[in-house]
Amino acid sequence: MKITRLTPDDSGLVDWPTLSAHKRTVMTIGVFDGMHKGHQAVIRRVVELAKQNDSLAVVMVLDSRPALAHTYADKHDGMDVPEDYVDTQALSSVDQRIRVMRDLGVDRVLVLHYTMAFAAKSFRFFLGQMVGKLGMRTLVLGKDAALGANRAGDVKAIQELSEATGVFELDVVDDLGPGYTWIPSHFEPEVPEDAGEPKDPREGLSKTELRSWTKQNNCRKVRVWSSSNVRYLLSRGCVQAAAEILGHDHAVEGEVVHGEQRGREIGFPTANLAQVVEGYVPVDGVYAGWLIDLGPVDGEADEAVGDNDIKTTKFATSSDVMRMAEGSPWRWPAAISIGTKPTYSDETGIRERVIEPYAITEDWLELYGHKVHVEFAGFLRRQIKFKDTDELKVALQSYADQTLEMTGGK
Repeated sequence: MKITRLTPDDSGLVDWPTLSAHKRTVMTIGVFDGMHKGHQAVIRRVVELAKQNDSLAVVMVLDSRPALAHTYADKHDGMDVPEDYVDTQALSSVDQRIRVMRDLGVDRVLVLHYTMAFAAKSFRFFLGQMVGKLGMRTLVLGKDAALGANRAGDVKAIQELSEATGVFELDVVDDLGPGYTWIPSHFEPEVPEDAGEPKDPREGLSKTELRSWTKQNNCRKVRVWSSSNVRYLLSRGCVQAAAEILGHDHAVEGEVVHGEQRGREIGFPTANLAQVVEGYVPVDGVYAGWLIDLGPVDGEADEAVGDNDIKTTKFATSSDVMRMAEGSPWRWPAAISIGTKPTYSDETGIRERVIEPYAITEDWLELYGHKVHVEFAGFLRRQIKFKDTDELKVALQSYADQTLEMTGGK
């Protein structure tokens, strides 16, 4: 699979690459944050139609998220999101999304930097570029999709354009999800009070109770299978409910850095992640899950393809496929702590929020400078302050035992 990263010029125009001199393309366009089941249904349809028609299966990924880009522009006099801006609300990094697309059989991924100049282009102009420059014969979209300036290119408008021009077909995918739900328009992370996987706050409410809850929380309607709903669930510690929508455990990725090494001193060495991680960090607490070593940060890189000015790479596959596979020697059950280390924060004065996976293995792991993939399988309990180190060690052993039980230790 090849990836091409593109940035529009100041006028919003894109120097599109030539994807094939002989084959047409079946395409879809979106952010695909989290790569949930709805996203996967759309991309599977792209791959299916491409195989049927001997075409290329192409996915265009918008980066940054349009919601972030427009919010940032509104607050900064129309400026674009800086390249080094950390999007803490993104469920997954672009590379995490591309990894799933590769596994689904996509041929080419176009990662398009979303700018305000590009956003101002009409959907008609944009689709004309897709047909004329990228050889698009079929466009696959979910039924709630919308493209172009002011999101004017909804499915109805695009279907009318398709029928009027006859140069491309629109294939609309019902994402097969269970319908709609409600989430608060604005919410902050909320730590569960009780131990064990928390209950979705909307679960079990009668229609009257749900109506009252939605008014009380100033809610908006979203698809059950949506990035927004996953984000809300993770902010409540409901990682298993989130996994039901994603079709896989939610994960973050980051570099292992030196911490206080207190865990090593008490017999529970943790892999402290750097402050900046890829993926949405769930609410503070202790989780059961997995730690996967993806190798040194400066290790295997994407292979450059071609010698033109367009940044095209061949996605590196050999390492991460082996490392992330079930039963891999680089994959361990892990008890994962997220928070500010309340047992020692008064003593140290350090109150930074950190992610600390403790890999449950008899081997001594030296992961400094490595990138790791951390998956969340279940919420164990909120972080609490223990009276001393001995009490903490008993709790850590309990977390390890619960993790092995929940993950099967495989």
